[in-house]
Amino acid sequence: MWYEFDAMKVGWAHIFALSKGFMKKIQVVMGILLLHLGLVQARPNILYIMSDDHAAHAIGAYGGRLASVNPTPTLDRLAAEGVVMENTFCNNAVCSPSRASILTGQYSHVNGAKSLGGKVEKENQTLPLKMHEAGYQTAVIGKWHLGVQPLAFDYYKVLHSQGKYHNPEFFERAAPDAEETTFTEEGYCSDLIVDSSLSWLKNRDKTKPFLLMTQFKAPHGPWDYHERYESLYADVDIPEPASLYDNQNNGSIATRGHNDELLFNIGSSVGRRNRYRSHIKSVDRSIKNTFDGLNDDEVKHLCYQDYAKKYLRCVRGVDDNIKRLVEYLEAEGELDNTLIIYTSDQGMFLGEHDYVDKRWMYEEGMRMPFIVRYPKSIKAGSRSDALVNNTDFAPMLLDYAGVPTPGTMQGRSFRSTMETGKEPSGWRTATYYRYWMHMKHHYNPAHFGIRTKEWKLIFFYGADEKGEQGNGRTPPGWELYSMKNDSKEMNNLYDNPEYCEIVEMLKDELKAVRAEVKDSDAGNPYLQSIIDKHWDGGEDETVQISNQVVQNPVAAKKKK
Repeated sequence: MWYEFDAMKVGWAHIFALSKGFMKKIQVVMGILLLHLGLVQARPNILYIMSDDHAAHAIGAYGGRLASVNPTPTLDRLAAEGVVMENTFCNNAVCSPSRASILTGQYSHVNGAKSLGGKVEKENQTLPLKMHEAGYQTAVIGKWHLGVQPLAFDYYKVLHSQGKYHNPEFFERAAPDAEETTFTEEGYCSDLIVDSSLSWLKNRDKTKPFLLMTQFKAPHGPWDYHERYESLYADVDIPEPASLYDNQNNGSIATRGHNDELLFNIGSSVGRRNRYRSHIKSVDRSIKNTFDGLNDDEVKHLCYQDYAKKYLRCVRGVDDNIKRLVEYLEAEGELDNTLIIYTSDQGMFLGEHDYVDKRWMYEEGMRMPFIVRYPKSIKAGSRSDALVNNTDFAPMLLDYAGVPTPGTMQGRSFRSTMETGKEPSGWRTATYYRYWMHMKHHYNPAHFGIRTKEWKLIFFYGADEKGEQGNGRTPPGWELYSMKNDSKEMNNLYDNPEYCEIVEMLKDELKAVRAEVKDSDAGNPYLQSIIDKHWDGGEDETVQISNQVVQNPVAAKKKK
């Protein structure tokens, strides 16, 4: 064969005298030869697709109540041909922090992006930097939502802030040494993001493997779907969660108050419950005009149907556009050479517990969908319940690129789990979560906790990092849920004496996990004093605080 030769017959002195450029050519040729001989495993292209606020239970493959309305036929196909990760979680269910964790492989308190104002500087955009060093061509297209542009990518075309559904504004940089341009593009956002993704794929350097991060704005609210979906679900009654009407024993003094007085202030509602933040304000006027004479549950039903249909229409816009990407790769003969990943930056409440938005550590907000197709090493139709979080994404992607996990990353690759169904030695038994934005935007109290396969323990410490200068305190409180027997989190078991040993065991594990991920409040005496006092008691203070009606920040500003 043409690549057969005897290196000993070559004059080595002459070889060493060759130019560096020619030596590089020799290295390339040798790499090709080794690949041809099967001595080096080819690295896949990587298509990383991420939507915004797409709940796992709004994907058919996850088998939730919405599967019956067939919301995601394309994603269901990818799931059937790959692996569904059933226990993937974010560590902070807010857009910017989650994206920062995915880029850096770090928790919010380490990378500094704790809130919507979080930034990741170029030198800390570790994932694209390492992929570029490994010889990948990198691009990000769509929603970015971090304070510094994606300068570590070879190419970017990203939305301004949250972006708009119709005629959005983009920032584009064609190459690392090019100037950034800003322009408005006519059309529907999800369509435009995939148009640009396809254009980049067609014009990329095809001698290199690629990492393309296609990131949709949808289905983030306010939900403005394309007119072609107007009739979708028009005559369908979208299934409703039971907790929309009866929240049973979900929550605690921290989220309900001493006598349920906080219910009207905490957590955005579907109907009339929250006086300041409710989907009612987003309902079409034609529906609002029917509210007269209706009771709260009847109004809630109408609001939910409006919310769910708008949301799912935006989801279908994502799903249909993913089909375009899959069809392109298939036509190019690259489908099976491409690791295709679908996820969302966090979950979303679709009426569960009468909540809209995310942020809570409850399942609907914390859980991320994660579907991967790569038939060369991932078995079709497989599923895993391994505990994965978004700090693990970058290590896994780098693993497929042949890059060891950098020491700066706190996550760990779960490639072997997707390929074998087995968890590697020493894999985590609990995943950590912390929400920092106390009583902001959707009025969720600050909290942290752990989620194991069997249990969830949440501590609402109810205070702002800024101390007395921040938003007012809410009552500290604990919640415990059995994830095996109560997956909908309808019965807080914390005060049940039968679970005292479980509580103590989980508190010990929570302390250990906080130490492992290096989250400490020792530098903030205000928060540390609250945590210390309420870790095992502090009931007197809890009662005192709970008897105060928490002042909603929006209402307070209006009164001034």
